[in-house]
Amino acid sequence: MNSIETEFLCRAIDRFNNLKTKSEKSILQIENDADLYWLPDGESNSIAILIKHITGNMRSRWTNIFEQDGEKS
Repeated sequence: MNSIETEFLCRAIDRFNNLKTKSEKSILQIENDADLYWLPDGESNSIAILIKHITGNMRSRWTNIFEQDGEKS
C-alpha cells in the first residue's frame, strides 16, 4: 500500500470509529428499550428501525465491495 492509500485508510477508520462512538453515546441517552420503538407520527420510523436500516446498508455497502455492487442477499 502506498502512503496515500495508507493515509486514506487510517482516516476512514478514524472517522468510522468516531461515528460509532457518537452513535453509542446517543443510544445510551435513551431511557428505556420501549423508547427505541417510539414513533413520533404515522409517517416516521422508530430509532430501532433506523438502526436496523443503517446496519444493513453498511453491511451491504462494505462487504465484497470489489466483487459485487449494490444490494446483496
